[in-house]
Amino acid sequence: MGRVQDKVAIVTGGSTGLGKATSVLLAQEGARVVIADIQDNLGTEVVKEIKADGGFAEYYHMDVTEEDEVRKVCADIFGGHRRLDILVNNAGITGAPLPTHEITVEEWDKVLGVDAKGVFLCTKHAVPYMQQSGGGSIVNISSVYGIVGGMDVPPPFLYHAAKGAVRLMTKSDAICYAADKIRVNSIHPGWLWTPMLENVGKNSTEGPEAFHKRIQSRLPLGHYGEPLDVAYGVLYLACDESKFVTGTELVIDGGYCAW
Repeated sequence: MGRVQDKVAIVTGGSTGLGKATSVLLAQEGARVVIADIQDNLGTEVVKEIKADGGFAEYYHMDVTEEDEVRKVCADIFGGHRRLDILVNNAGITGAPLPTHEITVEEWDKVLGVDAKGVFLCTKHAVPYMQQSGGGSIVNISSVYGIVGGMDVPPPFLYHAAKGAVRLMTKSDAICYAADKIRVNSIHPGWLWTPMLENVGKNSTEGPEAFHKRIQSRLPLGHYGEPLDVAYGVLYLACDESKFVTGTELVIDGGYCAW
């Protein structure tokens, strides 16, 4: 316990799935957690859950694609806590499951807006406060599909493009801000049992049962991961145990990329 004691952490998309697991775990380990999301009801419920467990949490409505909102939330958090130590860029969407020649510009802009532009904007407005705080840790949630291509599902090529961008943004920012003692790393989850995956299965043309059986057959460990499996990776990269780790990519995928 106490691995991130009294550190101030922003978790974007912290109301469900991986974001919720991360928010809860960071709070259990002593962080003052700020959940930034657009799902207000779910976000406030997570705050209540954390507080009921004795932790500290706040909720802010924040659309990561809107710079004015991101700027204001970061300023308000720093104004209230006088520091900012951890940013978890977790907010993301999958987009239309279409090949490149069928994707519209609007669909491209929507996915890249959340998954890549959102990381850019949150980093842009968090970094100055981390500099004033004497350093910090930024953890960007990418994907195995930011490293490899894949045709396991109707190909969400937009998602691949966005998560690949996050991977290289991470490395560039790691170099850029190392002198400020700000570490920047990316995590690349594989198939996790989350509401997002559940919806993908439900919408699969082959049916949920066949879909999940096929996907799990591609995982050497033979089963899906859980959000908490990745949340522990976030915790490691956020805490001082990883003080010599920056610019790296932590793959948590049940062996998927080892094929």
